[in-house]
Amino acid sequence: MHVLALAVELRLPTCRSLKDKRQALRPIVDGLRQRHRVSVAETDFQDQWQRAELGIAVVSAAPAQAEDWLDHVERFVWSRPDVEVVRTDRRWMEVD
Repeated sequence: MHVLALAVELRLPTCRSLKDKRQALRPIVDGLRQRHRVSVAETDFQDQWQRAELGIAVVSAAPAQAEDWLDHVERFVWSRPDVEVVRTDRRWMEVD
């Protein structure tokens, strides 16, 4: 079993409130869950209007499959016109 996690830091320049932020993140989070079948959660900057960090995780039988899956996820997030990707960070998780 191979577990790969992705942290994506986003800038949301059009958001003027936490409500705007939730409305901007909802299509991304729902799209990732429905289209890509990954686990996703907002993991940082919950109290800031124009910043967010999403944590995304996949589990697969082969490392290459996990990498490929997260490549698709990254392309989906980068394709969103209403957010700017500040940074991404991939990490393999150790499974005992």
